[in-house]
Amino acid sequence: FIFDKTIFDKLQVTTDARVSFIYDTLAALKQELEKHHSTLFTYYGEVQEVWKTIQSEYNVQAVYCNEDYEPSAIKRDQQVAKDLAKENCSFFSFKDQVIFSKTEVVKDDGLPYTVFTPYSKKWKAKLNDFYLKSYPSETLLSALYRCKPATMPSLAAMGFEHSNLPIPALAVNKSILQSYDQTRDFPAIAGTSKLGIHLRFGTISVRQLARTAISTNAIYLNELIWREFYQQILYHFPHVVDRAFKPAYDNIKWLNNEKQFEAWCTGQTGYPIVDAGMRELNATGYMHNRVRMITASFLTKHLLIDWRWGEQYFAERLLDFDLASNNGGWQWAASSGCDAAPYFRVFNPTLQTQRFDPQLAYCRKWVPELDSFNYPTPIVNHEMARKRVLEVYKKALG
Repeated sequence: FIFDKTIFDKLQVTTDARVSFIYDTLAALKQELEKHHSTLFTYYGEVQEVWKTIQSEYNVQAVYCNEDYEPSAIKRDQQVAKDLAKENCSFFSFKDQVIFSKTEVVKDDGLPYTVFTPYSKKWKAKLNDFYLKSYPSETLLSALYRCKPATMPSLAAMGFEHSNLPIPALAVNKSILQSYDQTRDFPAIAGTSKLGIHLRFGTISVRQLARTAISTNAIYLNELIWREFYQQILYHFPHVVDRAFKPAYDNIKWLNNEKQFEAWCTGQTGYPIVDAGMRELNATGYMHNRVRMITASFLTKHLLIDWRWGEQYFAERLLDFDLASNNGGWQWAASSGCDAAPYFRVFNPTLQTQRFDPQLAYCRKWVPELDSFNYPTPIVNHEMARKRVLEVYKKALG
């Protein structure tokens, strides 16, 4: 396993729970392998340079890995494959983190889907037991011989400290999934799986989850399909990384008020459900999915702040950060993405609160000063903001 210095250099803090999670997971895997007289070698550095080191130490004849669909990762893997080819070393990559990848679910004319519903219908129609089977490691071929001891680079050597932020348990709670369609929108209820980080880093099999969803809850299965929908959008339309999926939306004149952005980041907007969501994110690395939509809509529509600002903030703090899903979600909220909410749809935070947190249990948990004079007044008026954003969007879209 290579700790990619290029990725680490982009992180804003020295204590990142995701880095600690990866590190602890690899340490446990290494320990398990060593029980079978095998091991796990780990490195830290620029990927191409690390491979030069590996090639100098071992007579590597073939490299096998799992596919990644992020543009930077695709470019990295292509370069590694070229470098290995110069050493007569084969490079093989395989589908793993999704049920269907790349061009496996496309329209009849071979073009990628850009609308979720027909994509999901084709996805479900194509699904069968072949795509759902697992591939357990029943034997360890490496147990036939003993590997030399391997050491892991310390977190400190990579510029990080260990994080004590709790990680959601690796457990499929079937009772939660059974009522998922009824409880998933209420942030005060434990109604979601919280398995996002495990899907993101491969500590749970998407095939296992899909099998469970098929027999338990169709709405949960749809969420897994949304994840794959955004993966294939990122693969086919890599420009979404830094530009709007719909080019016309790049013409929007954002206000980008830094003071208001700071209020949003710190949960001081005067809108309880928005503030509760941001404070939950800052404290735990998690935010309820319904609240993610509300906070994203508020930033882009109420404050007219570029969706890329919010996307980056989420990327720095979400334990389950995944470029495809994060980008897709933010562009959906900003109406600039594929199959997104129409631009004239502006969430009313007050109505959203009344509908999904009627007793204010979630809001009061994260905003304890809600009923006191210490809680700020709203930084923007909803009706004014709604009228403003409609005018700005309409002008930008012609």
